Amino acid sequence: MNPMKWRVVDIVIATVLAVACGFLFLVWNTVGYAWYEALDAVTPGLGGLPAGMWLIGGVVGALVIRKPGAAIYVELIAACVSALLGSQWGISTVWSGIAQGLGAELIVALFLYRKFGLGVATLAGAGAGVGAWVLELFTSGNLAKGIEFLSIYLGCLVVSGAVLAGVLGYLLVQALAKTGALDRFAVGREARAAQSRV
Repeated sequence: MNPMKWRVVDIVIATVLAVACGFLFLVWNTVGYAWYEALDAVTPGLGGLPAGMWLIGGVVGALVIRKPGAAIYVELIAACVSALLGSQWGISTVWSGIAQGLGAELIVALFLYRKFGLGVATLAGAGAGVGAWVLELFTSGNLAKGIEFLSIYLGCLVVSGAVLAGVLGYLLVQALAKTGALDRFAVGREARAAQSRV
């Protein structure tokens, strides 16, 4: 059997993760956006700092499923859930899901879907931030805001993606794996093996 081919259990768990992330996004749409506006009022571009929570779906999906398309799938479905449940950005939330998922997916693909440690998770979160930044150049009018804003915003998205999506996403997956909920996946088996060695 091709280890890169999706199984039914992969689709089911990826969908469950995506729906959970979609609910997280819905909560963060209020909390995170309030932080975005407050930080952007201090220095335009700093609003990117709380954005990492919107990027976590792709990282979590990639770390659990470990197959091509997982980051895009989970981030996109999570964005669709958020949009359907009343995101203030409506359908544009879906485009964000695609761009952010693609940013994470490209990083995992660079490692040929074989490395899934903290370093790769951190880079995938940063990649999702870059994906968000590129999309918003054209959809949010950011291209006209000048090089200073674009540089600060990119830096904040990368840092936020690395920490909130990457590191937090990695820790979340590891915690979930230790419960036994992911025993049908490599991350779950790795967690069990690590526990048995202790």
